[in-house]
Amino acid sequence: MSALRQALADYLAMRRALGYTLVRSEKLLAQFLTYLEAQGEDDLTTNAALTWAMLPAGADRSWMSARLSVVRRFETHLRGIEPATEVPPCDLLPGRSGRAMPYLYSQEDVIALMTATAALL
Repeated sequence: MSALRQALADYLAMRRALGYTLVRSEKLLAQFLTYLEAQGEDDLTTNAALTWAMLPAGADRSWMSARLSVVRRFETHLRGIEPATEVPPCDLLPGRSGRAMPYLYSQEDVIALMTATAALL
């Protein structure tokens, strides 16, 4: 087992001891380490984290932000153990809000709703 894989196992065990389930995080972080190994990287860098988070091309920006956020937490943990670990800034890949567009009822809509409500009584 590589040093990064062992660090991931330790990180997940520590977080789970604190009550987190981390199912998605475990999967994403394992994928990230597989990506690093395929690239021949031994160090956790901001560039590697950002490049991985932006995969696949054309992914939704909020998904990319979520992937980078998972890696950021792991790298923050590792930074305490290995000071050479780079932690990506929080504003590097901000997600977009998925806020719904409000629907404004017309006067006719309100009258129809009130009429339908009165018929229920």
